[in-house]
Amino acid sequence: MVEDSRALAEPDRIAAFHELLSTVTRARDVREVFQHLTGTARRIVLHDEANLLLTTDDGAAFTLYASTVDGDAEVIHASEPFVVQEPSVPRLFLDGVGSERGFQSGMRVPVLTNGKTIGVLAFLSRHQDAYSERELVLAQRIADYLAVGLSHQRLAEDARRASVDRSVDLLRTISEVLDIRRVFPRVSEIANRVLPHDYLHLAFQGQAGQMSLEASSHNDFPEHGRMTIADDLAAIDFRIVGDLRTSKLPIRDPPDFQDRVVAAGYRSFLGVAGVAHDQYMGLAFWSKRPDAYSLDDLPVARRIADYIALAVSHEKLADAERNAAEARARAERLEVRVKTLADELELKSGLGRAIGHSLEWKDVLKKATQVAATDTTALLQGESGTGKEVVARFIHRASPRKDGPFVAINCAALPEQLLESELFGYERGAFTGAQQAKPGQIELAAGGVLFLDEVSEMSPSAQAKFLRVLQEREFQRLGGTRPLKANVRVIAATNRDLRKAVERGAFREDLYYRLQVFEIRIPPLRDRQSDVLPLAAAFLEDIGRSFGRPPAGLTPDAKKALLAHDWPGNVRELHNALERAVILSDGGLITNQHLSLHTERQAVTAETTDLTAVERQTIEQVMRELRGNKSKAAKRLGLTRTQLYGRLRKYGLDTAD
Repeated sequence: MVEDSRALAEPDRIAAFHELLSTVTRARDVREVFQHLTGTARRIVLHDEANLLLTTDDGAAFTLYASTVDGDAEVIHASEPFVVQEPSVPRLFLDGVGSERGFQSGMRVPVLTNGKTIGVLAFLSRHQDAYSERELVLAQRIADYLAVGLSHQRLAEDARRASVDRSVDLLRTISEVLDIRRVFPRVSEIANRVLPHDYLHLAFQGQAGQMSLEASSHNDFPEHGRMTIADDLAAIDFRIVGDLRTSKLPIRDPPDFQDRVVAAGYRSFLGVAGVAHDQYMGLAFWSKRPDAYSLDDLPVARRIADYIALAVSHEKLADAERNAAEARARAERLEVRVKTLADELELKSGLGRAIGHSLEWKDVLKKATQVAATDTTALLQGESGTGKEVVARFIHRASPRKDGPFVAINCAALPEQLLESELFGYERGAFTGAQQAKPGQIELAAGGVLFLDEVSEMSPSAQAKFLRVLQEREFQRLGGTRPLKANVRVIAATNRDLRKAVERGAFREDLYYRLQVFEIRIPPLRDRQSDVLPLAAAFLEDIGRSFGRPPAGLTPDAKKALLAHDWPGNVRELHNALERAVILSDGGLITNQHLSLHTERQAVTAETTDLTAVERQTIEQVMRELRGNKSKAAKRLGLTRTQLYGRLRKYGLDTAD
């Protein structure tokens, strides 16, 4: 039975590629080892039948060259030529292919040599949807290895020198390593037996015809790392220069390159082009004898180039697999880091805890962990009460600035003049009542994080001044003339659409783009329903500890009500509703009646009014219990002193200290 090839173990797949390489390079005729090849290939791409078709001599059609049926090799005595539509294009056949023989899906890939299609490799399966784009890529790798084996055959048949067979040592040398550069002097030494040269180098074509040197044998050849050729490698197959003193090399830059080559004693050149892992390469042989190379040397040069191209492709495949493994390891380390930080923050009490198990919340923490390692400005977007400050503290805790201060300022809670003085500080005499200089929050946050909550409410004047902080990393106190350095990492938060605010002219566009370097959208609680009960349990534990009388728990109908509620005030509303319920339950079980939640979706205005009433009652109750101590009240409510002052004024509860 054909299984999903994605379930195949990566180590076995890599081992299979190694075995394919070894098999195709030893084979004199691919047909002789095709059954073994497809058996190995089945560990890479599962299939029930494999077919190899090759072009006819005139290149106008294809004939079946080798085939396996249910794992057994099929003897191909003769095959009528037939036309394949678009043979150079990899294709998936998800249904209707070979249905008369029981096949449900298949795929085919071209077999290419020097960019030309010489055949087609097809895999068939009796299972539906057996193949995807991933299997198509793997099949192409197998076809590339077959192309090397077929090229080996062609070169063996065309080579005019009997000694060319000794170059199999070359393949044995380079197939045992994953870095062609390490063994290139040895490659040159072995290649010298069949194609004498004084210097050998390998280069790859980049943009604008530039060739970057990848490997070379070591001797007195003029030093060169990058050159520009006159022709695109895709347009040429080979180039022979009989006498470098009278014939020009196809090299434009550096302009004195040929003069230096001739001065070093070199007289002739043979270059062949090839393709290695979808990149054009050039292999150049240099000799100190004039007219050292002719057309008779091309088969040998091409064979050597094919071997090197195979080794490079093999190296790239190993690099790709290694990179994929490293990416998986990084992802696993990131998951561990996110969990560690979340666990650390959960040791704290109140609204600062990063609680949640939903995929949406985990994605937020993952992004927060990723950006934390940098000093990049972050913008947190989400409705009121979703936990933007929790995420900001999470970023601070995970960052290199974790030992520095975390300073939060609510831009909506302070009037314009007070906001600027709080943010930037002021000098003595800057305004009436400024009896002495006072540092601002930017200075107090030096070496740490400055968290700007509700940044959309910042006044135009403050926006202009804060833009300088982000652009120049400096600022001035109010009434001051001396610039001060702003050694802070900025995290901003808003519950509004800043893009629309920019369009209305209410927010500076340049400041918006400075803040929106890395944006994290925090989902509302209604979109992370699986987090409601874990949050409720944690909040009840915190509230009970601060009250000194933990509740007995939640009744089933109370849990049902929590899950059914729409939570327009999000996590903050949940905390406030539970705190009120703890007070009303007086240490007993919390029921649906204690929660006083609406189970159906209400109009936004009505919900906001209800939330406001609950919040006012809770603040009033806590202030009464703590006899007006605002510091203790702010701590119990999970608010900063500035946030508490704003709410006391809002609800008319502001009294003298």
